[in-house]
Amino acid sequence: MIDIGRYRLIVFDCDGTLVDSQHNIVAAMVAAWRKHGLADPAPDLVRRQVGLTLEIAVDRMLGGGDPALVSALADSYRDIVRDLRQRQDLHEPLFDGIRELIEGLEAPEIFLGVATGKNRVGLEHTLQSLGLRQRFHTLQTADRCRSKPDPEMVIRAMAETANGPELTAVIGDTSFDMEMARAAGATPIGVAWGYHPAEELTAAGAVAILRHPSELIEGLQTLSASR
Repeated sequence: MIDIGRYRLIVFDCDGTLVDSQHNIVAAMVAAWRKHGLADPAPDLVRRQVGLTLEIAVDRMLGGGDPALVSALADSYRDIVRDLRQRQDLHEPLFDGIRELIEGLEAPEIFLGVATGKNRVGLEHTLQSLGLRQRFHTLQTADRCRSKPDPEMVIRAMAETANGPELTAVIGDTSFDMEMARAAGATPIGVAWGYHPAEELTAAGAVAILRHPSELIEGLQTLSASR
């Protein structure tokens, strides 16, 4: 039996936590902006929106604007990503140590989930291409739930696996993930290898920051003993 303390449901963010997809996201967003005659968005501005529902991310990058333009840019982005996926030119490598972590958490009493700003088709493609789809028991996506930091994704994951907040940990790289976890009553744990700096994760409520995926199991044991 794997000892992760009291925890029974581990919900991971995807982009920036499981996979490094920033190059795809930035390139597709730049292409969408250019299609509509707009100046390229700064890469850091794009990365800071990762995890949000696409229309919300686009609106934030524009600083608020015409809803028709927001919708058009979001649709263009989706078309660009869909084309990359069909051409098998979408590169989303796992971060170092993630595969070993996911495989090491395989046990009948442990449930794994994903809560992501991707849509369901995109998430399924990512997990299938990495050979990890079968490891996840619940998938929550931006086209079926309200955007982070709303807690709906975590609440649904808990309901689908029959686990309460006290048994649930959320692992993510953005302040949106930490705020979502707190709102759902789950334990927020940040990762230092993603798209928001560690100090922002702590400010948003992270109770621990992982420097490498190999630290998670011991971290969950420690949190169980101290909380």
